[in-house]
Amino acid sequence: MPKAIIIGSGIGGIATAIRLAVKGYQVEVFEANAYAGGKLSEIEFNGFRFDAGPSLFTMPQYVDELFKLANKNPSDYFQYEKLSEICRYFYEDGLRLTASANTHKFAKEIAEKTTSSEKEVTDFLAKSNTIYQVTHRVFLERTLHKIKSYLHWDTLKSIFSFGQIDAFRTQNTANKHFFKDDRIVQLFNRYATYNGSNPYQAPATLNVIPHFEYHFGAFLPKNGMYSIVKSLVKLAEDLGVQFRYNQKVAEIVYTKDAKPKISGVSVNDRFLPCELVVSNLDIYFTYKNLLQHFPAPEKLLKQERSSSALIFYWGMDNYYSDLGLHNILFASDYKKEFDTIWQEKSISTDPTVYINITSKQIRKDAPNGCENWFVMINVPANEGQDWDTLIKDARTNIIKKISRVLNRNIEKDILCERILDPRTIESKTGSYQGSLYGNSSNNQFAAFLRHPNFSSKIKNLYFCGGSVHPGGGIPLALLSAKIVSDEICPVI
Repeated sequence: MPKAIIIGSGIGGIATAIRLAVKGYQVEVFEANAYAGGKLSEIEFNGFRFDAGPSLFTMPQYVDELFKLANKNPSDYFQYEKLSEICRYFYEDGLRLTASANTHKFAKEIAEKTTSSEKEVTDFLAKSNTIYQVTHRVFLERTLHKIKSYLHWDTLKSIFSFGQIDAFRTQNTANKHFFKDDRIVQLFNRYATYNGSNPYQAPATLNVIPHFEYHFGAFLPKNGMYSIVKSLVKLAEDLGVQFRYNQKVAEIVYTKDAKPKISGVSVNDRFLPCELVVSNLDIYFTYKNLLQHFPAPEKLLKQERSSSALIFYWGMDNYYSDLGLHNILFASDYKKEFDTIWQEKSISTDPTVYINITSKQIRKDAPNGCENWFVMINVPANEGQDWDTLIKDARTNIIKKISRVLNRNIEKDILCERILDPRTIESKTGSYQGSLYGNSSNNQFAAFLRHPNFSSKIKNLYFCGGSVHPGGGIPLALLSAKIVSDEICPVI
């Protein structure tokens, strides 16, 4: 039985391991940390549990598909529920909106409380659907780096429909065309942050993202986001996949002949032979650390990185009825916030604040009478800034902002705290500069500029995860695993 080695157990790496096991490979996953999941992890302290990374679950069918491939019943491993409320939005002028999963209800609320109309919302979501229909098979579910991908009829249809994906104006420009009310423009501009980009630079193609939430729905796993990892690891182990924790791969080993081919990996000064390797490590560190003696694609590795995050995990000694599971407190000057992140490489004094509170739905995540607050702002990737000072100032500004918008002093309720910043994101997850999504999508050709899911120079070397095609976030990382698997022949 041929052997495959996966480097890293992020969600893309685990999914790839499952797919290759189903294809008949003997699979080992090497993980530098003591746990699986990469950015999709959890932390517990003082009686509180927090999902440490991604907090929104969309496109659950991509997870279910992995169980079905293995002829397993997804619900035997993993349960989730569809949310009736997607997010609560708070503005400095006092406007509050609740994004219902019922788009007609949401559109009606927008029309009642702002100068935008129901038709503006429905027209926008129809455009979001159009972009999805044109792009999903070509740009998300197949490699863009082989001619065979362009020989499908649906690919040709997408190419002929390229003008419909709105690639030649920015997301902000498009949204100002759709909506009269600048606050609704701001609401839909925020979807650029789902892949760490800037809505004032990124193409309006990113308006596909709301379709994932408003058409397919937003969901919550019944035991929190980390249960996605736990369930997929269990499935992988049931298929014979072996996980090697606290085992850091030092080098990808390949033959040194005219046509290099994978021969194995080096771990703790041991050579482990295998037929193929899939790196789930950030593509930058894959080349710089694991392929040190192989020419790296320097132009690609020097591309602008996505934004990072500063996260405060707060155990709160109170209950906040005006907050829901997902909450956004918008900056008063959105463009200034993004200019500060992307041009000044710093943090705005008035950042947009995201608050995720899983204990709203999963009561065991916090002690009685308490809530677990995951408080996040977008920040630049780490380029050597004075993070200690930036974090101290940001904490002060975040507390002032939340207290101001909610009209109550929240600082007195903070019982305990942990912090995650770009430096620790890089050290814990192997993400270069702490960027959350690899390269940014701040130009219309970003989809084509991501590293492919295979090496054209070393046979049987593949890549998955958020730093390569098709991009970052749980759904796209899972699709990267599918693309890798589709390139690898089953064991006969």
